[in-house]
Amino acid sequence: MTRVAVVGAGVMGCAAAWALTERGADVTVLEQFELDHVRGSSHGRSRIVRLAYPEPEWVRLCEEAMAGWRELEAQSGRALLGLYGLVELTSSAELSSAAALDACAVDYSRLDAEAARALGAAVPAGWTAIFQPEAGIVRADLARHAFLDVARSRGATVKTGTRVAAADEVDADVVVVTAGSWARELVPDLPVRVTRETVASFGLDRPQASIVELNEETSGHGIYSLYDPVHGLKVGAHHAGPEVEPGSDGEPDAALVERIAAWVRARLPDADPEPVAAETCLYTSTADESFVLERHGRVVVGSACSGHGFKFAPAIGRRLADLALV
Repeated sequence: MTRVAVVGAGVMGCAAAWALTERGADVTVLEQFELDHVRGSSHGRSRIVRLAYPEPEWVRLCEEAMAGWRELEAQSGRALLGLYGLVELTSSAELSSAAALDACAVDYSRLDAEAARALGAAVPAGWTAIFQPEAGIVRADLARHAFLDVARSRGATVKTGTRVAAADEVDADVVVVTAGSWARELVPDLPVRVTRETVASFGLDRPQASIVELNEETSGHGIYSLYDPVHGLKVGAHHAGPEVEPGSDGEPDAALVERIAAWVRARLPDADPEPVAAETCLYTSTADESFVLERHGRVVVGSACSGHGFKFAPAIGRRLADLALV
């Protein structure tokens, strides 16, 4: 039985523990803080899940991950997904995910302004809107615990308050580093930058489709909304925050909160236009928003974030298990 230490109990570490124990590994998860701390990238109540991406390779990975979420629901006995659909808004048809969805034979529909409005989105004149039904949210807090509960049922051990200063000091056959923004301390040459991002919550009295607006320059999601089980909507501006050091203190950016609120007023007419709460999270991003999944000796590196990683956790966990158990 291979002894594997997983460093970091954010969603990718939890998913790695789940996948490793599925393969029969002896797993210990080492987390420097408490499980539900808010200093990193995996805290909070909800994250977007979707199949819509402008690139077919991401669509296929989304499909794999969606199947994994359903497996985790069955194994844990918890309802983790809320599939309310996704409305994607783009300033031109060429920017949309439609071609990639066609290439992968994924169901979607084109929306006129009236149909988009019925789903909660105000579409600017001349813009393109599509609706993809297999999308919505995963309950982030419940999902992390579901991964760990299943892993523990297979024999995994979780140790909190356990900081790892160097991978060499860990007593294990393989060390999987899923330390999020702290990963550079264990893998110094990791090509990532850490930013503090701001999200805000708005009142809405019912679940609503996730609504995303693609950035014209990058085709990435420039700003987005998703259902929040407490307030109604969670809204964020993607890759808009300053570069920071992990562990540093920081409050929500007031200017970003106002930018987000202005977008809500313009695009989400059913929502309360005034934010009721705001919080921060950390992004750990590569230059092209891809993921770092690789092995160096007995160390496996899992930096799968770039601000869009959470939805892929079941698929990434299994890839990290493949790397660890070769």
